[in-house]
Amino acid sequence: MNFEIDQLITAFMLTLFAGLSTGIGSAMAFLTKKTNTKFLAISLGFSAGVMIYVSFIEIFVKANDAMTNYFGEEKGYFLTTVAFFCGMFLIAIIDKIVPSFENPHEMKNIEDMSESKKTKSLYRMGVMSALAIAIHNFPEGLATFTSSLSDPGLGISIAIAIAIHNIPEGIAVSVPIYYATGDRKKAFKLSFLSGLAEPLGAIIGFALISTIFNDAVFGFLFASVAGIMVFISIDELLPSAREYGDHHLSIYGFVAGMIVMAFSLILFK
Repeated sequence: MNFEIDQLITAFMLTLFAGLSTGIGSAMAFLTKKTNTKFLAISLGFSAGVMIYVSFIEIFVKANDAMTNYFGEEKGYFLTTVAFFCGMFLIAIIDKIVPSFENPHEMKNIEDMSESKKTKSLYRMGVMSALAIAIHNFPEGLATFTSSLSDPGLGISIAIAIAIHNIPEGIAVSVPIYYATGDRKKAFKLSFLSGLAEPLGAIIGFALISTIFNDAVFGFLFASVAGIMVFISIDELLPSAREYGDHHLSIYGFVAGMIVMAFSLILFK
């Protein structure tokens, strides 16, 4: 597959937007002393709805089309299914490697961290969270980038969903560093820069496969992306949404995300 320079630029910019949304989490942390749990519950539920719907309705289908074009119907569907679960296993292994204390996906409230500002481990928590984000965001960056190359409309939706998902990560990095050092600029800068792992992951990943990019590679990669996003939604976004707020708020956000994604796919057809 050959891509135009405009396609590559658009895909990169969407991935950059998704990654740097960690800065939004930092800004939220500094603008308020209390976590807006209702907003986060609805937003994370919305993001999960977008990811799950698009993974099963659009991404898996496109991956299967590419695989069947290359391998035939029966073998193509089998390999698409294998690739889907490979994506799930990849992100599961990453989560297993990163301890929960240092995992940015373990939800933290702004007020909880401000109350423990005398703890010596706060700075280490922030730095390690930034490193953990880099590890987690590598496959997410490749997911956004690949989706955007395949379909810019689809890429926009996924970039927004990933961006919402990255907001709590910005809080996880910036707040402990701020309360450990008292330096807002340093906390914001480290949080903002940690988001660069997403576009960096996209560039490195694409560079490794660009010379062998055909229907088989695209199909395997795209199916893996679907698996990654479904796992993130089930393992991180929905539990976090419920933890942040009322159970029904997360479900309302989840359904709203599905509806918005469904209509956006209809409009972009």
